Amino acid sequence: MRLATWNVNSAKSRLPRLLPWLDEREPDVVCLQETKLSDDDFAAVFDEALAERGYASAHHGQGRWNGVALLSRVGLDDVVRGLPDEPVFTEGGLEVPDARAVTATCGGLRVTSVYVPNGRSPEDPHYAYKLRWLGALRELVATGDPASTVVAGDVNIAPTDDDVWDRSLFDGATHVTPDERAALAALLGTGLRDVLRERWPDERVFSYWDYRAGRFHQDQGMRIDLVLAGSGPADRRAAVWVDRKARKGKLPSDHAPVVLDLDEAPDGDVGPVVPPPSAPAPLSRRR
Repeated sequence: MRLATWNVNSAKSRLPRLLPWLDEREPDVVCLQETKLSDDDFAAVFDEALAERGYASAHHGQGRWNGVALLSRVGLDDVVRGLPDEPVFTEGGLEVPDARAVTATCGGLRVTSVYVPNGRSPEDPHYAYKLRWLGALRELVATGDPASTVVAGDVNIAPTDDDVWDRSLFDGATHVTPDERAALAALLGTGLRDVLRERWPDERVFSYWDYRAGRFHQDQGMRIDLVLAGSGPADRRAAVWVDRKARKGKLPSDHAPVVLDLDEAPDGDVGPVVPPPSAPAPLSRRR
């Protein structure tokens, strides 16, 4: 089984990229983030094309912002949108939770597609909301069956300094703070494993490159898109890699998919980044 996660940064804008990518990589389960569509609009744009490819889908959206989805051709059962006791960003004037998580059983695994709040800055109320949201996600996993769980998506946290191209650029910023990393560690403490880093412990590997300043072409990125798997799927890992090819070309997302192959690896044990960067920044820039 092939499982993938991808922050598409507007599903409708990425339609010409997403459907050919599904045809090329043939994932069985796909977690999408930042769809920026309502449920009705997602259905209108994607349902027919996905059905032609054998996918059932579950979407949780709110129009122009956020939005997550699960696509599966190995079953899509017991769909739950949102998190139990999910916090609301009331400081931002909201009355209902953002559309940031959707969960279903796919091929015997309990899979959650997540788009973790950005946090904006450590002084912003959105940062405290981010930590509360991560706490709710941890409770979801802990009260379920962590061994058969996969949480995949844009977590907006670089787990270590090796997961950013230049740590000094993030001083005073989110994504690298001790509290965020502690919240991620607590999530992993339920029994989940960062399967890409587990397979490639010493490799330079990113999943996000800012559109600005030629970051992608200089391989100046971050690894903030994670696949966190319980012991069941983690022990079945045959390959795990970042599909950097999907970040190249015309009108890409600023994120690349992360792909996890279970039981067998159709493309071999490739990776950690496919294809590798042509001109990576010097390793000395990593702090």
